[in-house]
Amino acid sequence: MKPYFPPLFLSHGAPNMALHDAPVRGFMRTLAGKYPKPDAIVSVSAHFETSGTAVVSDPNPEMIYDFRGFEPELQEVLYPAPGHPELAMEVLTSLRSAGIKANELEKRGYDHGTWVPLSLCYPKADIPIVQVSIDPSETPECHYKIGKALSNFPQNNIAIISTGNITHNLPAIFSKDKDSELDNNIKRYVEDFLAWFDTQLESNHLENLLNYRNKAPFAEENHPTDEHLLPIFVALGAANGVAPEKVKARKIHASYNYEFLAMDAWEFGTV
Repeated sequence: MKPYFPPLFLSHGAPNMALHDAPVRGFMRTLAGKYPKPDAIVSVSAHFETSGTAVVSDPNPEMIYDFRGFEPELQEVLYPAPGHPELAMEVLTSLRSAGIKANELEKRGYDHGTWVPLSLCYPKADIPIVQVSIDPSETPECHYKIGKALSNFPQNNIAIISTGNITHNLPAIFSKDKDSELDNNIKRYVEDFLAWFDTQLESNHLENLLNYRNKAPFAEENHPTDEHLLPIFVALGAANGVAPEKVKARKIHASYNYEFLAMDAWEFGTV
């Protein structure tokens, strides 16, 4: 019997987290030692956006340097983890069997939402990866259903690792230190949002979570757009798809980058 690998949500931060020491970087470099080594990884990155759901079957994904304004050495980073075409077909079958329209994407590299955290967690790049997209035009509920359709994989030692950011207001970060009153307000917005989200996740209050945009305090101030939070709903669905009453959400990391960017990470294990 293979071990259960609990679905994870990681806040991936800026690309240069791969270069500079920070609490979240230290956390990711020790993460692999806390779990059995997975046979494969299904990566759900906030930076892989498509209309509808796409699954990558590329056997040898290349690198995507989807950013600018950061250190030039980031353009030289290579993460040569292989793809897994056979697993990609299994993922497609599971999604389609659940009534989700999913398409195969034969060529697609690793964006920084995948290669930055995974290069820290699994630096040997010896675990095959299948990428599944998010659709920023769709709802948290839609992404939760995608996760539910993939709930059989964690039971077979296949890691579902979703990456985005638990808070993601880049305009607030870019304007930091220009107005101290505004900065103090933003800190409060982040703290109040995180406190609400923590409570809902720990109690597995699904209705509130899926309607966070209307129910969470300062939702828009923390997420002007949804895409960086959508991956957490995939991870949550992958855990809840088996036995919701047994799911236990556990925060496994909390820190900040740039003061306003919360770097929380969550494990969706079982009681």
